[in-house]
Amino acid sequence: MIGIIDYGMGNLYSVSKALERLDYEYFISDDLNKLKEAKGLILPGVGSFKDAMRILNETGLSEFIRTAANEGIPLLGICLGMQLLFEESEENGLTEGLRLLKGRVVRFPGVTASGETYKVPHMGWNRLIFRHPSPLLMNVEEGHVYFVHSYYVDTKDKDVVLASSSYDVDVPAVVGRGNVFGTQFHPEKSSYIGMSILQNYANIVEGKGNE
Repeated sequence: MIGIIDYGMGNLYSVSKALERLDYEYFISDDLNKLKEAKGLILPGVGSFKDAMRILNETGLSEFIRTAANEGIPLLGICLGMQLLFEESEENGLTEGLRLLKGRVVRFPGVTASGETYKVPHMGWNRLIFRHPSPLLMNVEEGHVYFVHSYYVDTKDKDVVLASSSYDVDVPAVVGRGNVFGTQFHPEKSSYIGMSILQNYANIVEGKGNE
C-alpha cells in the first residue's frame, strides 16, 4: 500500500485518483505512525519550497521521510515534491531541502543567452528525453508530459537525471537513485506516459520493478 504524504501543499486529489485508476491501494495521511505502515511513499507538492520545508520540519515529516528513504522504502516526489528531495533551493531565500539527492533548485532565468525573453513558468506539454535506464521508466515511451513550474533542479550529478526536457536549459524531468525517485512534471496529468510511470512506481513498491 502506498502512503500519500499530506502536509497541506500537495495536489492530493489528482494523485489519489490516478492510483485509483491503476486499482492500487493507497491512503492519505499526515500521521507518522500511519505512514510507517506504507510500503511506499509519495510526496506531492504545489507551491513554495520554503513553506513546504517549514511545514515538513515543524511536523517531523522531514526526518520521517529521510529515515524511510534511508531504510529503503520507495519514495516518489512529484513536482515540488521532487525538488524537496534535493539539497537546497534559492526560492524566497536559500532553504535547505531533504538532501536525499545532490543539487540546487534555481529559477528559470527567463532570458536566453542571446538575450531573448521567454515565459516563466514553464507550463504545458514538453517532451521527455531519456538519459539513463531505470525501473521507473520501464516500457515507457519518450513522449510529452505536463509541466507547471518556475524553478528547476540544477545538479552536477548527471547520473541522477533519468530523463530531461528542454526549456532553454536542460530540465531534470525524472530523477532517481536507489529507492528515491522524482518527477518534475505531473504524471497524474500526463496521460498514458504518466500513468505508465505511476504503474512502474507501484511495481517497484511491490518488488516487481525489475521484472
